Amino acid sequence: MRHAALSPCLVPHPVPRPAPPRGRGYTLVECAIVCAVAGIFASVALPSYRQHLLRIGRLDAVQALTRVQAAQEQRRAALGLYAADLASLHGIAATSAQGHYRITLAANGPDGYRASAWAVGPQAQDGRCATITLQVALGFTQVGPSPACWGR
Repeated sequence: MRHAALSPCLVPHPVPRPAPPRGRGYTLVECAIVCAVAGIFASVALPSYRQHLLRIGRLDAVQALTRVQAAQEQRRAALGLYAADLASLHGIAATSAQGHYRITLAANGPDGYRASAWAVGPQAQDGRCATITLQVALGFTQVGPSPACWGR
């Protein structure tokens, strides 16, 4: 007996199963990659941000020392001498306006003085410019410890 060839329509074909539905959201690997990239960005940006904050804090000292200098010049014009302490200067406080620095003043002979701004609090981490100075002698001004601390 001869078997008749089955027509292609009658040959059973495997029924394709639909793919299992993929869950919405992110896989653990994707989350780990995102965290790693964010960590790299943070490790690069954070030190730069801290240096920026310290540079901005220095402006507080520069502003305070500039006020001391202006008050000293007004006093010298009125009385002929520079003040030997901050209490002798009208309107000058012992701390900077934002409180990042403590201000001191010392006479440097009859024709000069030295004003210093000492960093306090988080600003004290500024290693290069923890103390910013303004020295006036015989009408000449010197800033310290470097012009970079004064933003120059």
